[in-house]
Amino acid sequence: MRTHKIRLRVDEVKDFVAAATRCDFDIDISYNRFVVDAKSIVGVLGLDLNQILTVSYNGYDEEFEDYLNHFALAC
Repeated sequence: MRTHKIRLRVDEVKDFVAAATRCDFDIDISYNRFVVDAKSIVGVLGLDLNQILTVSYNGYDEEFEDYLNHFALAC
């Protein structure tokens, strides 16, 4: 299971969901106990975007990894 800690702004959600949708594996995004499908724009917008979000998935896509690196936080 791969995980990344990211921070998203509202104006970045559409591009994030589009990048997740291009992957052929399930991707979850969560904050505390709330877990939603990262391919759902409504689900992602329902999260508290002021908080650090965790992206979790089983799979590998080089383009998605590169895309996530733009939002990655140093932990």
